[in-house]
Amino acid sequence: MVSSSSVGIVGLGYVGLPLAMAFAEAGLAVTGIDANPARIAELNSGHSPIDDIDDARLSRALASGVRFLGTAEARKPLAEVDSVIVCVPTPVTQSKDPDLGPVISAATLIGESLRPGQLVVLQSTTFPGTTTGPFRQELEESGLVAGRDFDLAFAPERVNPGDPGSSGREVPRLVGGSTPAATERAKALFEHINNRVVALSSPDAAELAKLLENIFRSVNIAFVNQLALLCEQMDLDVWEVIDAAATKPFGFMAFRPGPGVGGHCIPVDPYYLAWRSREIGFVERFIELAGDINLAMPRHVVDLAAQALNECGKSLKGARVGIVGVAFKPDVQDARNAPAAAVMAILRDEGATVSYHDPHVPEFSDSDGATYSSIPLEQLVAESDLVVVVTAHTSIDWAAVYDRAALVVDSVNSSKGHVRQEGQVLRLGAGWTPPLK
Repeated sequence: MVSSSSVGIVGLGYVGLPLAMAFAEAGLAVTGIDANPARIAELNSGHSPIDDIDDARLSRALASGVRFLGTAEARKPLAEVDSVIVCVPTPVTQSKDPDLGPVISAATLIGESLRPGQLVVLQSTTFPGTTTGPFRQELEESGLVAGRDFDLAFAPERVNPGDPGSSGREVPRLVGGSTPAATERAKALFEHINNRVVALSSPDAAELAKLLENIFRSVNIAFVNQLALLCEQMDLDVWEVIDAAATKPFGFMAFRPGPGVGGHCIPVDPYYLAWRSREIGFVERFIELAGDINLAMPRHVVDLAAQALNECGKSLKGARVGIVGVAFKPDVQDARNAPAAAVMAILRDEGATVSYHDPHVPEFSDSDGATYSSIPLEQLVAESDLVVVVTAHTSIDWAAVYDRAALVVDSVNSSKGHVRQEGQVLRLGAGWTPPLK
């Protein structure tokens, strides 16, 4: 089995950059490649663009010899490394079909310099059949054949943005190669950075295992989102109900509702498996329905905003609405597919004037492409007819929000435990919240 002492990482985002750091710290020679020249310039200046890698760690990696290069200068360096790992995005189209454009572009780039004896690993989350199908086909345009001239495998990422430990040694790694030899080689590569590496029978099995991890969350989030809507109709508090159920020490895992789902995984992955199911003639409704339920939650948040204003004798049209939190989850700067983007776009379409505050995201675009800059929390609260809480960052002064805001729609239960007035707070999944002195 050929060992790897050097690795190339194609794609330097929330997955690729932590991976590059991990391999560098394990003593491998690392070359990072990204198609975005601004990203390369930023990294080479010693500034990290993601929460999970601080500037000091990045600077140490640069000092140790890590190289960051654009795609135009990547051909020779990629030919020199023992292994190449692809960590590019896998988005969906407007019609919710998989967009493998970035994956195929990465394969084209690698194929231009692919040499016998190399290991190529796809890490981007995708549907079963991608690694051994279109990804392999594009690589083999080089004239080399997977399993004969080079090794090919899939090893899904398990990064949780905002949690540096998720890219650490303790999180087990899955690998599945196109041949037993490729599986063993990929396993040996990742054993440099993971204490446990689990070998699967094929890339397809590893691809489906990754989708299962994320779709499990999507389905359960959709269930509690539906439960929240039901609780609103029954005058029950969904947050109380979930907390009560969570006291059971076995057989229950607590998921909580919200304004929608964000990030790269949960809003996307269900549609990858649903598309693959249709392609092979299997009728799959359950997973796609869960995804659709979650995508509908921003519309419900806007409906709550209209309800709250209406009960105060105001209309959504012409109202000043301040959004608190636009990142896709608390305490990160990552705003990919954030539900706030849809909430803000719908509010604007309904005639509201929209502003936002987020200590982690200074600039933001809604889903219609309108751009905004974060304003101070005090200004937002003072100038808004209605405050809508979308993301509950821990650094936000929530006591000040509930002390000063006249009217709040709370989609994430951020008002729990804070002083509030009669008719001030309308909570998703619970209705009007009783006053708390």
